[in-house]
Amino acid sequence: MLNSLIKTIYSPMVYRVSYMIENILWLALGLLIIASIIPRNYRLKFTVAGAGWAFFAVHWAFQWQHYAEVEDYVNVALTILTAVICIFIGYILMRQDKRILRDINGVSTTTSLFMATTAAAIGGISYFAFSEIQAMNTWLISTVSGQTIQVASLFGIAMTRVDWNLIAVNGYKVEIILACTAIESIALFTGIIASANAPFKRQAAAFLISVPVIYGLNLIRNVFIVAAYGMTWFGDPETSFYIAHTVIAKVGSLMALFLIAYAVMKILPEILDMIDGILKLFGGIFKHGG
Repeated sequence: MLNSLIKTIYSPMVYRVSYMIENILWLALGLLIIASIIPRNYRLKFTVAGAGWAFFAVHWAFQWQHYAEVEDYVNVALTILTAVICIFIGYILMRQDKRILRDINGVSTTTSLFMATTAAAIGGISYFAFSEIQAMNTWLISTVSGQTIQVASLFGIAMTRVDWNLIAVNGYKVEIILACTAIESIALFTGIIASANAPFKRQAAAFLISVPVIYGLNLIRNVFIVAAYGMTWFGDPETSFYIAHTVIAKVGSLMALFLIAYAVMKILPEILDMIDGILKLFGGIFKHGG
């Protein structure tokens, strides 16, 4: 009876907290987008951007619990670190300290922060639209599932679609989830490319050699993993899945992303300036003691 009472009280609280966090996320992204649009010569740009980063920090501060429950301590550390960085950026922008927000060795830390703000706004919208809005989430996963089967047929591999998000080979089923769509990497590159203060022609070139390539390579990755699992390429099904997914595909994905990032930064060196400016910014914080 006590457990039932606790569950009755606790469940609505969890729902309310979850609803609040979701609203905070969209508020943060909305403020970051508005800040990206406001001209730089308006002081309001600093305030709105700072508030956006602060609310973004609140969102990330609540994410560690999810990863702790599944014992993913690397992501626990990353979400906490992300929240701290968001707080720092928000504080710096709202404070508008000219000792920190200045040109350092020809690199404008202010420009770097506003580029990061645009990257977070566009990248965030690109990702969270598919992770938080159920209709878009289902559409993306369903589309990737269907296209994975189509690509597999090009390699002469027969796959069966069991459900909108389930693919089977030889009776072995694999569920396609959001992480299988490469939306995280796509959103990251989209945001960073859009934030660069560069001509549209160079931005378009950087986009074309990154986003479509990532999407296409991800479909091939899915085909490889599902086929390896269903055809037991590396021993039993579980071992085959582990080697294909966690070892070969993981290493291959990292190498591909590194090469794509290198190509993008060759086209858009402004991205390197943004990174350099942010590093110099944090160096300035420690130098002046905040």
